[in-house]
Amino acid sequence: MTFTPPASFTTRPTLRGTFGMSASTHWTATATAQAVLERGGNAFDAAVAAGFVLHLVEPHLNGPGGDLVALVRPAGADAPVVLMGQGPAPAAASIDHFRSLGLDLVPGAGGLAAAVPGAVDAWLLLLRDHGTWELAEVLAYAVGYARDGHPLVAGAAATIARVADLFHAHWPTSAERWMPSGSPPAPDTLTRNPAWATVLDALIHAGGTDRESRTEAARVRWMTEVLPEAATFLRRPHRHADGGDHPGILDAEDLKSWRAGWEPAETVSFRGWDVFKAGVWSQGPALLQTLRMIEDADDEHLDPGTAEGAHLLLEAQKLAYADRDAWFGDTEEAVEIAALLDDDYIAARRALIGPRASPDLRPGAPDGRPPALPPLRTEAAVADGSTGEPTVDRAGQTRGDTCHIDVIDRWGNAVSATPSGGWLQSSPTVPALGFCLGTRLQATWLVPGRAASLTPGRRPRTTLTPTLLTRGKEVIAMGSPGGDQQDHWQLPVMLRMLVGGYSAQQAIDAPTLNTTALIDSFWPRTWVPAGASVEDRLGDAVISALEARGHRVRRTGDWSLGRVTAVGRDADGVLWAAANPRGAQGYAAGR
Repeated sequence: MTFTPPASFTTRPTLRGTFGMSASTHWTATATAQAVLERGGNAFDAAVAAGFVLHLVEPHLNGPGGDLVALVRPAGADAPVVLMGQGPAPAAASIDHFRSLGLDLVPGAGGLAAAVPGAVDAWLLLLRDHGTWELAEVLAYAVGYARDGHPLVAGAAATIARVADLFHAHWPTSAERWMPSGSPPAPDTLTRNPAWATVLDALIHAGGTDRESRTEAARVRWMTEVLPEAATFLRRPHRHADGGDHPGILDAEDLKSWRAGWEPAETVSFRGWDVFKAGVWSQGPALLQTLRMIEDADDEHLDPGTAEGAHLLLEAQKLAYADRDAWFGDTEEAVEIAALLDDDYIAARRALIGPRASPDLRPGAPDGRPPALPPLRTEAAVADGSTGEPTVDRAGQTRGDTCHIDVIDRWGNAVSATPSGGWLQSSPTVPALGFCLGTRLQATWLVPGRAASLTPGRRPRTTLTPTLLTRGKEVIAMGSPGGDQQDHWQLPVMLRMLVGGYSAQQAIDAPTLNTTALIDSFWPRTWVPAGASVEDRLGDAVISALEARGHRVRRTGDWSLGRVTAVGRDADGVLWAAANPRGAQGYAAGR
């Protein structure tokens, strides 16, 4: 082994077995997925059931009004497909409209920032096309928790406390929903959502004569009856993150004309593994580009636990994310993936990696066009100077985040899914429905001619970026919350497993780091030149060496970065699962 030896102690074992494995960012979602597998459901039934439970148990990290990206690999398939649950900007979401309101950025909180919600429709599409269970069976877990209650996780309680003044003063329906006693709830308070249970019941009874048609009927009711009610509610002016009161612009026509769908995955080969990501409307290809830039390095230079390896990863990612910020999106200006991964272009980008940290944002010209960046903002977004995860409220300095779930079953079906958005702090709660809409449009620019410019009918570039890898019969499904940092935290885990020989749990537990030298995808869209965040466990020697190379290092504590979960199958058919210990919330289960 050429990597730093892994610690002999891990926070929990890498689970191993032959029946089925689940791992997610919340123990109840993991238990739900595993319960479905135990009752004969496949990995896709399990993921959908757990996904609807995540809406309830991690309401500050995702919700029914949010989005979803997943990689789905049916047993025996040559490659996974992308489950695309990222809805587009409304027809009225023009740059001119936002500018007429005196805005130079899409606000990070409030109905103006709502794209078409895609998560629920995507989960239902997955169930219709690849599941085996009836909708009523799959949703029974979520209906039960919504009606009977679940203990409120500490992170959600802390989020409610941070935005309590906003709720009281400006979002009374959110105050009623989350603070019925008038005060923020304590962690572990039994929390119910009867309005959402009623919505789920209506989806279950939407009609249809067989499993597929019943699921499709639920999709139709969701998009044409439920979501229009939410859009109408948010057309009342309400407080936004810019401090102004504005009406939302999403309407029923936007919802009627859109559905989640399937897309081919993008891929590169690395150390004998095929690595699959979503397209340039996500940030996924930045990981593919990073892998291409570092693939020729000697194994010992890929160790994130050394100064050499950490520096290489930071500098390669800075180049990849400069390209993301200039070229990724769902507009005519976006780059073609072939140009981004072209051999000559990769070689030119790799040649820019020097012995010192670059303080510059250096996008390339993958298809010959000069890169165009938005104006750069360098002031700190929040008190600790961190960037890269969703920001939703200036006064409370509250930063939303994301969930993740991976499932693999005994037949070889595998799914890696990252749902997000529609956080309880995104916009006012729709009282009749029990949820709010998301704010994904904050990832667009109010400047024309950019790859990620706000464009009616086009998807905002999403940060959601699950990963799936295959090598013959071997499979790895993995992902992480973390906004812009999702792939930054997956990469060290991946390298430690594929190159360093670590077990999945050893790789997840190991100290990690990420660059902050990118343009934050979330309001107020700042960046930190040469910035890097590191866990203190990386060690004083490595951290000092990074600082000597010019990195602006921010220490974040021993167990603070990276929230990766993963499941997989080895060549001999043995299944495994591992989960992140940070935050004492993620768990894996299986047998």
